[in-house]
Formats: sequence, structure tokens, C-alpha cells
Amino acid sequence: MPIPVETATLIMLGSMIFLMMLGLPLAFVTISIAAVGAVVFIGPHALPLLASRMYSLITEYTLVAVPLFILMSTFMEKAGIAEDLFEAMSVWGNSIPGSVGVQTMVAAIFLAAITGIAGGELLMLGLVALPQLLRLNYDKHLSVGLICVGGGLGTMIPPSIILIFFALEAGVPTGDLFLASFIPGFMLASFYIIYIIVRCYLDPSKGPPRKKEDIPPLNERIKLLKKLLAPGLIALWIMVSIYGGIATVTETAATGALAALLIGIKRKKVNFKFLKDCLSYTLSVTGRLFWLTMGSTSLIGVFSIMGATAYLKSMVLGLPFEPLGIVLTMMGILVILGMFMDWIGILLLTSPIFVPIIIQLGFSPIWYGVLFSLNMQVSFVSPPFGPACFYIKSVAPPEISILDIFKGVLPFMLLQILAITIVIMYPDIALFLPNWMNK
Repeated sequence: MPIPVETATLIMLGSMIFLMMLGLPLAFVTISIAAVGAVVFIGPHALPLLASRMYSLITEYTLVAVPLFILMSTFMEKAGIAEDLFEAMSVWGNSIPGSVGVQTMVAAIFLAAITGIAGGELLMLGLVALPQLLRLNYDKHLSVGLICVGGGLGTMIPPSIILIFFALEAGVPTGDLFLASFIPGFMLASFYIIYIIVRCYLDPSKGPPRKKEDIPPLNERIKLLKKLLAPGLIALWIMVSIYGGIATVTETAATGALAALLIGIKRKKVNFKFLKDCLSYTLSVTGRLFWLTMGSTSLIGVFSIMGATAYLKSMVLGLPFEPLGIVLTMMGILVILGMFMDWIGILLLTSPIFVPIIIQLGFSPIWYGVLFSLNMQVSFVSPPFGPACFYIKSVAPPEISILDIFKGVLPFMLLQILAITIVIMYPDIALFLPNWMNK
């Protein structure tokens, strides 16, 4: 007697939750459940279909951009370009309340526009900016909070790795998704900056002004601006080539990585150890992402063959809500999943269900992609998983606990939720640029 799809779905989802609670890697969990589920609920003949599905996904040309963007950001970090960027920006705007915090956030925005991934940016800010903020007697909660959310902007502001994977999964043009996320990404960053300024204006002890002796003379500050030239040119090339249609995302990533390597050579930073470290890190991160991708796409493949995807889709559409209420429900599900799972797992598990629902409700999948990326900003800092918080904890002084970091990110999480709400209420914030460019 065949097992009903409802029962099979609950068994597989329950097994996944149980294995994750045991602390097993998500890639192992999804691949093993997919394989066992395929044999038990469909039959051994389903296994070749899983292999075919994994192969077709990882041979997508667009995915070549992922390791190239990671390699570019690694070259920039190892060559000291990212550190120079922070140093050049940290001596300006000293009359603004919370000036060093604001400058740190501006540097984070700049880094986000040229990296596309959060890990390296978070560690760099934690190692370079956090000691500076604490030395200047900034409030520790504000300091760790702004660094956590600032470092996470790399996955919201193009070229974002999340957006590349979403575009591939949802079948939308990567360039259009980059255009759509441009305004919301900078809107979110501006919310952070305004919050820092207002918080330090109302309570100067949270972000004391720099002492005059700590501020370099004007001529030295101008000299420091030269350090912005290299990252500035890379950022300009990425934006102009992608938004202007000069090159594909993959070609842009390749030329950006080459430019970062050439800058490292010019600075005499490149040697065997430099290349070994950069390539090893890139291989490690890319391998982790691809294993997660293969595991999640296998599980979704089994769900689709079983009819579980259609069953879950009908459950969501059957909720007694208006279309906007269904979208809010999906946002709530993403927030809950983000407390326990990595973004790649959430993306590949939910997109085959949520994207068709979005289209059926008459909404734009590109708009939903921006909402998904904004939602992942919340997941990067939300307890108890909060990967950004643990990144910063690994480089923070011992007196800063993980609870201090979670406390520090809470106000910024409210700003992230505000940004999601605004984009939901006013979709043109996301859709204006792609609609305008495609006229």
C-alpha cells in the first residue's frame, strides 16, 4: 500500500529536523534524506534522476561566477586592499555624531559592492574596525552590532552570491535581480547610518568624538585617499559592466579577480603562500556551497517526484489570507528557518515552493528575490544561529560575550524588518530600476 504524500512529506521533514538537531552537516542531512526517501517512497529507479538533477545544476555557467567573486574578495583581503579602504575612510567626517561608526559602515558598504560574500568582510571589519571602535570608547553593543550587520551587506548589495543563486533557482536574469536589489540594499545601509548618528547624537557616550590628536592633518588624509583608487576602480568596473550590460556576471567576476591579483602583485604581496591561502579558502567556501546546493536540490527533486512540493504549495495557497497576507506568512517562515539554517539551504528548500506561489499570486519573482535577500540579512544576525555574530565572536576581545553581540544586533534587526516591510508595501522600490533599464 503506497504511503500518502502527506505522511511521506511529514516523515521526511521530521527526519531532517531531527538530524539537524543532532548537529549533522546540512549537506549530509539533505543528501541522505533525499537518497533514502527516493528509495523508500518512490523506488530505486529514482536515484539516477537525483544524480542527473545534481549534475544539471552544478554545470550551470552562471555558477562559475561564485568561486570567482569569492577569489576576488580573498585576493583583496590578503593583499591588504580591504584594510586600506577602511584606513582611508576612517579619518573623514569627524564632526558627525558617531563618526567612526558611520565611517565603518561606509567602508562596509564599499566592501559589499566589490565582494559579494559576507565571511571575509566580517572578519576584516572585526579585526580592523572593532579594536578601533573599542579604543575610542564606543559602546560595545553598538560596535559589534554595526559590524555584524555592515559585514552582512555583502550578500545584499550586488554582486551578491545569494542573488546569483536565487536568480539561477528562480529562473530570472541575474542582471535584473542585481538592479532590483540596488536601491533596497543602499536603503537598508542608510537606515543603519541614520540609526548610528541618531543614537550617538542622543547619547554621545555611545560614540564619543575623536580627539584632535587622533585626527591626522589634512595633507595626510588626502594622501590616504589614494588607497581608495584600487578598490574604487574595481567597484566601478563591477557596477558599470553589470548594470551597463558590458559583460556577463561571470565575465565581470573573472576580470575583477584578475584585477585584484594584479594589484596584489604590484604591492609585492603575491607569493606561493599567498596563492595557496587564497585558493584553499576559495575552494573550501565554494565546495561547502556546492555540496549544500547538491543536497538541497536532491531533496527538492524527491519532493517534486513524490508530489510533496505541490502539496506544500497547496497548503500555503489554502491559507485564509489575502495575497499580501500569504507573502507575509512566507516571510515569517523564512525568519524562523533563518534562526536555524544557512541561507543556501533555505533558498534551495523554499524557492521551488515559494517562487511558483509568488507568480501565481501575480507578484514579481524578482521582487520576491529582493525580499528573500533582505530576509537573509535578518538570518545572518538572528539568535541562536546568527553566523555573523559567531564570526565576530571569533575575533572579538574575550570580555565581549556572544550575548553582548546578540544584544548589539537587536536594534539593527528592527531596521532590517522595517526595510522588508517598506519593500513589501512599495514594490517599485525594487522594480523601478529593472523596469526602467528594460524599456
